Amino acid sequence: MHPVALSALLLVISNVFMTFAWYAHLKELSSKPWIIAALVSWGVALLEYLFQVPANRIGHQVLSVGELKIMQEVITLSVFVPFSVWYLKEPLKLDYLWAGLCLVGAVYFMFRARFGV
Repeated sequence: MHPVALSALLLVISNVFMTFAWYAHLKELSSKPWIIAALVSWGVALLEYLFQVPANRIGHQVLSVGELKIMQEVITLSVFVPFSVWYLKEPLKLDYLWAGLCLVGAVYFMFRARFGV
C-alpha cells in the first residue's frame, strides 16, 4: 500500500479513537466525576496513539510535516461531523460545510507545489 494511503487509513482509525476519547464521555460518563472521565479517555487515547504514531512515521516518508498536519485536520473533521451528528445527536450545522471549505483551501495551499500549481 502506498505510504500516503496507509498513513491516511491509520489516521482515520486514530481519529475514531481520538474523537471517542475527547467527546464520548460527554454522553456516556456525564454523571461520573471528571477524573473518571479523564482516566477512561486516557485509556482510549492510548489506542489513538498506537495508530497515530505509526501513521505519521509512515506518512513522513513521503509528506512534509505540514502536509501531514493538513491531512490530519481533514480526516479529523471527516470523522468528527458524523460522530457529532449520529453518536452525540448534535444538529448538523452549515458551519461544518464552511469549515470543510476552509480545509479545502488549506489542502490547496499546502499541496499545490507538489502538483505543480
